[in-house]
Amino acid sequence: MTMKRYINSWLASLVVASCLLLITSCQEDSENFDNKVFIKSATKVGILLKGSTESAELTIQTAIAKPEDKDIQITYKENFGLVGQYNDAYYDQAIALPEDCYEIPNPVTEIPARTVRASDVTVLFKNLSSLDKDLVYVLPVSIADANITVLEHSRTTYFVIRGAALINTVANINENKLKLNLTNAEALNNLSQITAETLIRVDKFGKTISTLMGIEGKFLIRIGDAGVPDNQIQLATSSGNVTDVNWAIETGKWVHVALTFDSSSGATEVYINGVKKGDTKISNYRSKVNWGNSDFWIGYSWDDNRYLDGDVCEYRIWNRVLTAEEINAKDHFYTVDPNAEGLAAYWKFDEGAGIVVKDYTENKNDATASKPLTWKAVELPAK
Repeated sequence: MTMKRYINSWLASLVVASCLLLITSCQEDSENFDNKVFIKSATKVGILLKGSTESAELTIQTAIAKPEDKDIQITYKENFGLVGQYNDAYYDQAIALPEDCYEIPNPVTEIPARTVRASDVTVLFKNLSSLDKDLVYVLPVSIADANITVLEHSRTTYFVIRGAALINTVANINENKLKLNLTNAEALNNLSQITAETLIRVDKFGKTISTLMGIEGKFLIRIGDAGVPDNQIQLATSSGNVTDVNWAIETGKWVHVALTFDSSSGATEVYINGVKKGDTKISNYRSKVNWGNSDFWIGYSWDDNRYLDGDVCEYRIWNRVLTAEEINAKDHFYTVDPNAEGLAAYWKFDEGAGIVVKDYTENKNDATASKPLTWKAVELPAK
């Protein structure tokens, strides 16, 4: 009997302990699931300083999980004590954004009773051209006060300001092609001289022909051919083709290609990363180049298998022969002035969305892809 009473007592104690544990657990869960205010927008927001960027305006969105019967007041404030925490979390080396470069005009917002969203808080950025584009700046903005519990891991937004690379977006045109939407065909017709440029990173070759740009059977810049290595540039014309064993390009690396042509002599040159390759080739083609029609393609010629498998940007057509000095000018591989003398077409491939690629010259001969482009974030030139 003594043993039985002991066991019953032990079982009773176990039940009581379990109930207490369950009650405690429920209380903890209740605390964990209390309604809390949080920043609904992104934890990290970037601003890229391009050109003469002077100002920007961004917002912070605030919310709660479920409506309350009272108004919820929230106050925001910059919190530079979190700069070190930001650097640790994002493996960065940011410094605090100077006080004269930002303003929070109205840091107080409210979630009205029986709703879940507050009016956005606006953060103004100014005097950005005064910043050093080689540095990274951060402005942590936190919920400083609220008449409701704050969800700690969603209390702060980090606004990060850094200098943009010359190229930040490119397009992959694998198994794709682009055709012109001509608004000024004459800009690309009757060209007695040409410089055609592009900046590309080829993933692989492995097929007979990969197309850069031009018109099949008339005047086409492509890579490879029957009897020509699949990584060797060729100018294919209605009067025969020219190529050179030195006109070869590598895969997996960004390569700037410039081909120049003078119809008066047929002289054809190819520059790879600014270096003239091989001897001057003399093409038998002597006519003026007419690229201003619907047969001009980027990444296509004859059949769909002649696409370029890789990333592209900075497609340009000039109506003159650029000199070696011009091709090697500072930053020329990555950007040129859309109003530069003789620039007839300029497709940067920097849209980041959609299928239309803008012609940055006044001629507005945009290019349209046959299907959605794959856009990629890059930093060129790489630091």
